[in-house]
Amino acid sequence: MMGTAAVYPALRMGQGRARTSEAWLEALRAQGAPRDQAIEDLHALLLRAARFEVRRRRAALSHVRGEELEDIALQAADDALMAVLAKLEEFRGASRFTTWAYKFALLEAGVKLRRRAWQGREVVLDPEAWPEFADQGASAHERLEGDELIGALRSAIEGVLTPHQRAVFVALALGQVPIDVLAERLGTTRGALYKTLHDARRKLRGELAAGGYVVGVALQERR
Repeated sequence: MMGTAAVYPALRMGQGRARTSEAWLEALRAQGAPRDQAIEDLHALLLRAARFEVRRRRAALSHVRGEELEDIALQAADDALMAVLAKLEEFRGASRFTTWAYKFALLEAGVKLRRRAWQGREVVLDPEAWPEFADQGASAHERLEGDELIGALRSAIEGVLTPHQRAVFVALALGQVPIDVLAERLGTTRGALYKTLHDARRKLRGELAAGGYVVGVALQERR
């Protein structure tokens, strides 16, 4: 996997260029003015990363005003700063400290932007509200096979999944709801949802395989 600095060249060192990873850690663990200055510099770097991610995704948020996007970037930088400071002991030096820290800002900005994009949108948890999956350009035979598979999947979802597994699977695997958005709506965690989705897919794969059906993309584990 390419490093953050390679994927996001605009985020390469600006302010604090001369500070090594060791110097960052020493300053952030210090007391008084040296620590305060390091925190100020780190926040500036994280804000730059968050603004970059906001700009990168802005096309999908054309309805959101610039002031709100700037506020999202600032919130992301604030939360990323708190996360970095809380996890200093987890830094192992596999990359530059700033590269490691940037990832927190990119993650926080991505989560906040996805939540904003879904603000006011309904999260569909009901299998009866599925979109039409049939390929209109397929042959009559292919469409018939597709209809049979969808029918079998509906039956499996109703028959082998718990209500919670059913709701999570429909929202994440079929509705393409971002997992952090669903976690917020349901008042749970990403980890808990991943576990629920994994268990639901395992049950459905077994049920469909027993019926002689080929497992579809929605049932494959994401890497």
